[in-house]
Amino acid sequence: MTDLDPNLLFIKLGGSLITDKDQVESAKSDLILALLREIRQQLNLQPGLKVLLGHGSGSFGHHAARMYGTRLGVTTPAEWQGFQAVWLSARKLNQVVVSLAAQAGLPVISFPPSATALTSSHVVQHWELTPLRSVLAHGLVPLVYGDVVVDTSLGGTILSTEDLFVYLAKQLKPSRILLAGSQAGVFADFPANSQLILVINRDDDLSSILQGSESQDVTGGMFTKVHLMQALCQELPGLQVRVFSAQDPTNLSKAMQGKAVGTLIH
Repeated sequence: MTDLDPNLLFIKLGGSLITDKDQVESAKSDLILALLREIRQQLNLQPGLKVLLGHGSGSFGHHAARMYGTRLGVTTPAEWQGFQAVWLSARKLNQVVVSLAAQAGLPVISFPPSATALTSSHVVQHWELTPLRSVLAHGLVPLVYGDVVVDTSLGGTILSTEDLFVYLAKQLKPSRILLAGSQAGVFADFPANSQLILVINRDDDLSSILQGSESQDVTGGMFTKVHLMQALCQELPGLQVRVFSAQDPTNLSKAMQGKAVGTLIH
């Protein structure tokens, strides 16, 4: 059994949850605020709990990223201008989340991957985590988000929040990861969404039933998300990942309390 930290929890607020993914740069501010208040309340109720928070880019990053093909690589002058456009759009949403966190009384500090992470063919090679570890240890909430990064093989690329969580989990070893989105969980019959999968084991082969995302998602959608989390559970035995809907913000509190919501990957 890997030595996981029972008090450390990663939470992702998905782009499909906190933005209208089909309308450019449209944040659901009321819902974001409600979700951040749920996190604040649970931190009050569970002394010793530490949270690393992440959010997707939704309609803020994906439209620009698709236009310039940023995920696939950045080489031409036009693509580098696109790299900056994706950075700026993702940054706008991050600032919305930071401002709303202050309203909710949640002490977040943002750690933009574009400033400190270096990748090679989408794989993180270096990320200076000492400041992030320090604020986490002192009761603050580090905040990361899907962002552009410089890539030694591709020039530049985009890392999804799940990509970031995979790297960070290997370094920080949380016991649980909560992926809060707009869907009730992982479905066996997307897009009909009538057959919710309650439990996915780390070695289950779901390639024949899982597809991507119905909205613009340049980082792969549900299939990629589940595959990444299964691989992470292989590497970190004992890790539990939940994929669930937080359209009702109280579901986030239930998940933080360890209750069964959505789909469990373990």
